Amino acid sequence: MKIIIQLMLLLGLALPSLAQEKEWQKEWNQILAAARKEGKVVVASSPDATFRNEIVPKFMARFGIAVEFLAGRSSEIAAKVRTERSAELYSVDVFLFGPDTSAKVLYAEKMIDPLRSLLVLPEVVDPTKWKKGNLWFIDPEEKYVLRVFSRTREFFPINTEYVKPEEIGSAKDLLNPKWRGKIATEDPTTTGRAAAQAALFYLQLGEEFFKRLYIDQKPGVAGERRQTADWLARGIYPICLTCRTEDSDRLRKEGFKILEIFELSDMRPFVNSSPWLLTVANKAPHPNAAQVFINWLASKEGIEIYSRGYSVATLRNDVDESFLDRRFIPRPGVSYFDFDDWNFTVKEGERIRLRIREILKPR
Repeated sequence: MKIIIQLMLLLGLALPSLAQEKEWQKEWNQILAAARKEGKVVVASSPDATFRNEIVPKFMARFGIAVEFLAGRSSEIAAKVRTERSAELYSVDVFLFGPDTSAKVLYAEKMIDPLRSLLVLPEVVDPTKWKKGNLWFIDPEEKYVLRVFSRTREFFPINTEYVKPEEIGSAKDLLNPKWRGKIATEDPTTTGRAAAQAALFYLQLGEEFFKRLYIDQKPGVAGERRQTADWLARGIYPICLTCRTEDSDRLRKEGFKILEIFELSDMRPFVNSSPWLLTVANKAPHPNAAQVFINWLASKEGIEIYSRGYSVATLRNDVDESFLDRRFIPRPGVSYFDFDDWNFTVKEGERIRLRIREILKPR
């Protein structure tokens, strides 16, 4: 009799669980069927080899839904979207942008829909799958802008054929006259990595240091990132303030002696949300395909592809990070400056960026 009672209790507990499972599966199947009828999802992001070469074919093979990739500077894409919307045209479903454009354009101008309610896959909504114990929506309402990466970031890479590692122990070493005309950056008056790096130097070391580095040291300013990576490899500018980890990885594989600088004695280490924050457009032309895409992208499979493609630490706790350089994984107990903190982005960071543009405007 005791065994029978125990079996009945177990069955009573299992039935609601099975019902819930069937419920989400039923909902997911309906979304997927509607998405396949829509035929495609349009995703806007920065030029991204991992997205183009791995995410797109994997998603299409998994779900039979095409991905149209709109690649370019986030600020330029956002301006294009704004213009289209003024004419009642809606062409983009999903944005993978950095904090500046996500917060100060997409969110501020109400171009995006709440994302939280669109997430339905159990492995995505399960709080135990995330290092913070929950999905991390960084916007004030905690439902529009999802952060899935938090990585320790290098300050910049150097080409060790031209710059010895011991010559760059602090940021102030960059002011050595021998590096005048030997430092590269993308345009720091725009958005993205270049603006963030410039603001970081300004914030931690002050305006006088910033002027000496960005004006007196006569850095080479490139129009796009491939040029800075080429300059770094060839030693034309052997210090690159805006080259990315994936640039350094690729150059090393090609035989160049590239080393990332992670520690500077006069600067606080920091983390960011690179390579992107996840948002979904309102009035999306393919809403069901967008929902399938964002659920899969935030799943273990989608996030792990990016983790490997970018050598970046994620906020999921079920992604294998054993392959990562441990320097990219935030260490417990270390006080990092979170450069992509929402309040910093929209307030203090914005004040600094405006001042930087004023300092560097053509005279």
